[in-house]
Amino acid sequence: MEIEKLLDVGIRAGRMLLESGAEVYRVEETMIRICSGLYCVDDVDSYVTSTGIMLSIGYNGQVFSKISRIKNRNVNLHCVSRINALSRNVQIHSYSIEQVIQELDEIEHESKYSFWMTTLFGGIGAGGFALFFDGGLLEIIVSFGIGICIRLLVSLLSMMKMNDFINNVLASMLLATLSISFKKIVPQIDVNIIVISGIMLLIPGLAFTNAIRDTIAGDYLSGVSRVMETLVCACAIALGVMVVFSVV
Repeated sequence: MEIEKLLDVGIRAGRMLLESGAEVYRVEETMIRICSGLYCVDDVDSYVTSTGIMLSIGYNGQVFSKISRIKNRNVNLHCVSRINALSRNVQIHSYSIEQVIQELDEIEHESKYSFWMTTLFGGIGAGGFALFFDGGLLEIIVSFGIGICIRLLVSLLSMMKMNDFINNVLASMLLATLSISFKKIVPQIDVNIIVISGIMLLIPGLAFTNAIRDTIAGDYLSGVSRVMETLVCACAIALGVMVVFSVV
């Protein structure tokens, strides 16, 4: 049935957006644009939270609805940009459901940065923050190495489907342990700069930004939930560092 296919397409686009780090209001707007642009329906309505999507379509006096649970969330702003552009093209040009499905397939299977590329830039990011915090050459080199180790651990834990709280606790414990170990080997390095530089890789900046944008847009439930998510993440990072510094 065409309406059921339309529901599937709308839900899929919304799920891909939310899993890629999009704001709630953008997900709702995009789903409505795609569904209303593809088919002449009576009404389209959507409700999105940070962990779930609900889409409802009214057609010929009947209401069709679908719900999807979101468990995985990453950052892929290129995917967000492409789906956002697709939703606007659907309203301007004559797209069929099959064409939109093909576009979504292409976006979903588009090649991303390789594992080793993201790992390398994790090290570069930590080294860059060490430079930003007035670290010397030794701090930059050590932060670069620790940044790579953090990225490797986070990637491994993600493949094991560990939750974000455990990921951040273990990653911050690794950061603190390596920082103290390097301090004992090279006493002249500033361990505070190294720890802060590594922590910057773990801070959920996009989630906090989206929390503010969702709150400003009037999505208070999603805004508060994202703020709580960032606070829990910050507590996990602080807990991991505190445990190691308390024991060592």
